Amino acid sequence: MELHNTVYEAPSGPHFTPPSCLAGRVHHIPLRVRTAAPPGLRDAPRGGNGGGPGLRFSPSLSGRRRLHRGHAKKGECSKKTKTDDQENASVDVPSPAQENGEKGEFHKLADAKIFLSDCLACDSCVTEEEGVQVSQQNAKDFFRVLNLNKKCDTSKHKVLAVSVCPQSLPYFAAKFSLSVTDASRRLCGFLKSLGVHYVFDAAVAADLSILEGQKEFVRRFLRHSEEEPALPMLTSACPGWVRYAERVLGQPLTPHLCTAKSPQQIMGSLVKDYFARRQNLPPDKIFHVIVAPCYDKKLEALREDFSPALHSYRGADCVLTSGEVVQMMEQSDLSGRDAAVDTLFGDLREEELRRHDGASSDGHLAHIFRHAAKELFNEDVGEVTYRTLRNKDFQEVTLERDGEVLLRFAAAYGFRNIQNVVLKLKRGKFPYHFVEVLACAGGCLNGRGQALAEDGRADRALLRQMEGIYTSIPVRAPEASASVQALYQEWLGGADSPRAQEALHMAYQGPGRPASSRDIKW
Repeated sequence: MELHNTVYEAPSGPHFTPPSCLAGRVHHIPLRVRTAAPPGLRDAPRGGNGGGPGLRFSPSLSGRRRLHRGHAKKGECSKKTKTDDQENASVDVPSPAQENGEKGEFHKLADAKIFLSDCLACDSCVTEEEGVQVSQQNAKDFFRVLNLNKKCDTSKHKVLAVSVCPQSLPYFAAKFSLSVTDASRRLCGFLKSLGVHYVFDAAVAADLSILEGQKEFVRRFLRHSEEEPALPMLTSACPGWVRYAERVLGQPLTPHLCTAKSPQQIMGSLVKDYFARRQNLPPDKIFHVIVAPCYDKKLEALREDFSPALHSYRGADCVLTSGEVVQMMEQSDLSGRDAAVDTLFGDLREEELRRHDGASSDGHLAHIFRHAAKELFNEDVGEVTYRTLRNKDFQEVTLERDGEVLLRFAAAYGFRNIQNVVLKLKRGKFPYHFVEVLACAGGCLNGRGQALAEDGRADRALLRQMEGIYTSIPVRAPEASASVQALYQEWLGGADSPRAQEALHMAYQGPGRPASSRDIKW
């Protein structure tokens, strides 16, 4: 194992403040924190957001603190009237150091700001324990392990592995004016110059997630009935949406969540189980970092439903947003050479970058739609045609034969569209067999961990550039991946084996009682 003599420090700046500015003193901050307020809001009164109702913390009987809009009633969904402007407004939250009148390790950092759009599940916020753990999901922890590897005590050394989400690469390409392939090699070279040992493309995990979702949808469709409804199937790849569904909505919605694990969860098992065994390493000797487009991935890494193969070790030890990594690269004076992305199989061949068929997502809708059309109705679907309905983030795809609709799928991105989906489901007037649900309006490319301007709002020009870069990447169907087929056989003992079910699926829990008993008003 090569040792690097340089001692690294985590760069400072807005991307690195959340949540390290509260490390050791976290008090139930909901989901994500930023340090930079948009212009015009820096001098706003405490709790205000430029005219709209503010946010306040209020303790609950469970020992958590909940985040409420200033005039929202208890149990009422506080985002049902949120506008696009409110999505990007921020409010002041006094740091623990301010409350205690003391200066701590991070007292030089700017005061924390919470963006309304940063917390989707605003009715059930982060527990104190989760808050402390989220505070460790930052560059400081990453550099801690890098520096630990330079110590002489090799028993404490870790093998550093980084997995990069497919939706992060267009951001790096746009920021550095490179092709997506060159951006991938530049990122890989930079990480290895820091001391990272392996850099993986997480697209293979999305392949497995989609393939499992395809089989599950067909099974649900065949067993669906009025008495025991198995449809619609709602995607579970977005951690912000899943957290909201589990902690706020509960029954009867959670049984509709696809049980296939998210790409991040599967990638964690691939690295800590399959790759670790190939390298003859125990899971705890690998420090696995995920580079992702949104902050919700940090919370997803804290889930306690571990894969049995990991022996109670989490699949992801640290999650860094694309913005955090870019800031690292911009502030570094290292001049590492470009390098090829590694493969889980340990060979030296460089695989050509591919993406899934989705404008800004992992492509669950398109791939599951094609598979279902073939398996259920023997229809071959070429290009999937989307029809925009209520807004650009709510689209519909249908399969028709002789005037009859055989399949009706939808994509619902952003909270207002999620709200409409939930409303129709509760009323029993939902016409869709399948919905791809994403918390971020605009999809994963528009994650809050990237594509933001200096004022905290979405950088529309950068986002359009990223969308163009992403759509230029060739599409590959998950079924066509030789790596995936090899993983099914070598790792899981077959695509339909009990081990595949155990490693690639999970059960989702509600908040302990039906959502209606919480008196949530929509």
